[in-house]
Amino acid sequence: MPLRDRLLAVTVAVCWGLNFLAIHLSLAQFPPFFLVALRFALLAVPTVLLVPRPAVAWRWILGYGVGFGVLQFVFLYLAMDTGMPTGLASLVLQSSAPFTVLLAGVLLRERFTARQAVGIGLAVIGLGGIAVHRAQLDGGATLLPVLLTLCGGLGWAFGNLANRQARAPEPLRLTLWMSVVPPVPMLALSLATEGPAQIADSLSGLGTRQGLLALAGLLYTVLVATLLGSGLWTALMARHPSSVVAPFSMLVPVVGIGTSWLVLREPTPLVEIVLGTLVVGGVLLGSSRAAQTGRTGTTSAEAMPATPSPRPVSPSPSDVVAETLTGAPAAADSTLSASARR
Repeated sequence: MPLRDRLLAVTVAVCWGLNFLAIHLSLAQFPPFFLVALRFALLAVPTVLLVPRPAVAWRWILGYGVGFGVLQFVFLYLAMDTGMPTGLASLVLQSSAPFTVLLAGVLLRERFTARQAVGIGLAVIGLGGIAVHRAQLDGGATLLPVLLTLCGGLGWAFGNLANRQARAPEPLRLTLWMSVVPPVPMLALSLATEGPAQIADSLSGLGTRQGLLALAGLLYTVLVATLLGSGLWTALMARHPSSVVAPFSMLVPVVGIGTSWLVLREPTPLVEIVLGTLVVGGVLLGSSRAAQTGRTGTTSAEAMPATPSPRPVSPSPSDVVAETLTGAPAAADSTLSASARR
């Protein structure tokens, strides 16, 4: 993976790490399932009206929307609403990385190196240790939110595979159209479990301090975490094997735990910090595949096509983002980021 794409992957990690604080603020006002429906509806309506559908099969749009949009956030929001600490949620959700690599190996036959396998092992040990530690707290009452968050990570992994298989020529369109999938099933689930009365109550008092903070958190989630973060992530998954991109999500808890401690004064036990270090350490091993490919000079038989875009001498950040979302890597980068499909 070229340096530019590595930096973009880190940018996504920062956007998503701060998103857990935004979710925490929004859950103080809205019930979890209705919040998921609201989050994606704000994107889905303008998408259907203004954005052409991406040139990919419907099954990949639906798969991406169900995995990334529905399953991930059903379990994550429910976990955080039932007591999952914000910082710990940002850590445990990164189980999506080892889940993605393992599922890609089984379902897509993507190869991963022994070093990547060690990285997965470290992540699994760290996540398993956290689950065991939480099972010993408060009579095991804190274990359920951890298990729910792990289910969210598995849903994200399935979404990653659908994203990868779509290979959308315009990744931003795929990200936007993915948002069309969750609102209806999530609203139905909210009406069935949370009820119209609770939904109506959450829509009152939006002018209060809590309501304004909840709306600010919702806007951050929609515009930054979903539109910008997921758009960049979709572009990276379209260019590189899942096993190369997914481990960068392990950097998210560094931001999530840090902001939850600074803003919410949320304590994190030392044992969970140590175990979390094992999880985050997997990114150093899990993202090493492309570098090894470049050194050995070997490439896959199928490379992503390159259509380089002209670059201004001093591009603005918005120009860089637009180019990243709509263009493909230059020819030299394309060789390094060749797919490992077989």
